[in-house]
Amino acid sequence: MKLKVTLVKSPIASLQKHIDTVKALGLHKIGQTVIKEDNPCIRGQIFAVKHMVKVEEINE
Repeated sequence: MKLKVTLVKSPIASLQKHIDTVKALGLHKIGQTVIKEDNPCIRGQIFAVKHMVKVEEINE
């Protein structure tokens, strides 16, 4: 299974660790979407910035 992660809120006024997590997920602009493998590491990153991203599961 894969996860479709979309940035919906700007990380500009956020904590530095949240900004770094958004960058680590490969997100740069609002509305940008990336496809990531579903694993505990990615789930942890998403959980840390759940207020800034929208997540959808993709079955392949």
